[in-house]
Amino acid sequence: MRSIYPVFAVLLLFATTSPLLADSPIRPGDRIAVVGNTFADQLRIHGYLETLLLQRTAERPVSIRNLGWGGDMLTARDRPTNFPSEAETLRQHQTDVIIACFGMGESFAGEGGLENFEADVAAWISSHRGRSYNGNSDVRLILVSPIACEDHGSLTPKRDARNDDLQSYSNAMREVARESDVLFVDLFETSRYLMDESLGPNLTINGVHLNEYGYWAISHTFANQLFPDQDVLEPWRIRLDVGDLSASASGVSVSSVSADEKGIRFDVKEDTFPRLPPPVDSPLPPQLEFRRDTLAVENLSPGTYELTVDGAFVVSATATEWAKGVAIDSTPAHRDALSVRAAVNDKNLQFTYSWKALNQVHIVGERRSSPSGKALPAEVIRFREIADQRDLVLSKALKRSTRRWRLARVEDE
Repeated sequence: MRSIYPVFAVLLLFATTSPLLADSPIRPGDRIAVVGNTFADQLRIHGYLETLLLQRTAERPVSIRNLGWGGDMLTARDRPTNFPSEAETLRQHQTDVIIACFGMGESFAGEGGLENFEADVAAWISSHRGRSYNGNSDVRLILVSPIACEDHGSLTPKRDARNDDLQSYSNAMREVARESDVLFVDLFETSRYLMDESLGPNLTINGVHLNEYGYWAISHTFANQLFPDQDVLEPWRIRLDVGDLSASASGVSVSSVSADEKGIRFDVKEDTFPRLPPPVDSPLPPQLEFRRDTLAVENLSPGTYELTVDGAFVVSATATEWAKGVAIDSTPAHRDALSVRAAVNDKNLQFTYSWKALNQVHIVGERRSSPSGKALPAEVIRFREIADQRDLVLSKALKRSTRRWRLARVEDE
């Protein structure tokens, strides 16, 4: 079992990349729409960002609809014949906030396209500014930069030049956001920083499109930048000393610490929600390893110790490893968080069936008058209803508990 080392210096950029506004446009109970390119579209099938946003707003959870479309750019957003307009979908969702992810496709125009890109970003903001999709107040806007290009050898022969362009387009978006008083989220710098780390798996499948691990890694800083006026959600940090039964913690509260000949017992009250565990078993870069929930226990007698929570096995490690700190992201609370993420992905799938079904030709196209085409609109409405029902389930799925933890020595066979 690998130990966790506090590497504060390398965390600085990852934890404190700051957006332009002091206050978050996102409020509890908001209805949020995500628009943009492939990066935006794939957020819906990984669910990390949405789960983190639900944790942030657990008392009054947000509701999210992903309208991302692979290959979308600000001025090139092709749709099938008679496809519902974006404005219509935004009104249907009673949208309070739009999170817009653009700049990747546009950046292939290079330096020569920057001026047009700035104008297109400003025009996009103007097209939504003052619009009331929820029927009560002006929609709030958030701009999100493209990610960096990752080194994939022969697949990315012009990586440095691509990153020069991506940085220029990110900077241009930042400037337009500043002038328009719109929140800007910088994912370029954070992603490039992580991509340049020698330790850890690749974040992308081809240098451009994030894999599941990439979405897990990027979603943490994404969520933190969406709430610049709130504290960064820190991981659970629990430290115990068997010698004097003292305890300190952040993110949770520890009480009722007791010891016996095998180890210690203690109660943990979950003040915050757990961090989502990484979807890989391989070593992580220090700044991502440090984001995991950890338990450190000092002055254990030599041997191997097993952690259980409410009787369920979590992890085992040596006394030396426990003294340094061990990742504990498979407790029942973490499993509950993964269940919420699975429910998020299912809700998003139901909405996709209602909004971007594969058989569009039968719904809005040339075959909508056929017998099968006439039957499909009712199915689309039903899928939308299911997505709404899933939202209600999600609004009640996030719970914090007090659980009994036990760290006991494993007897040698």
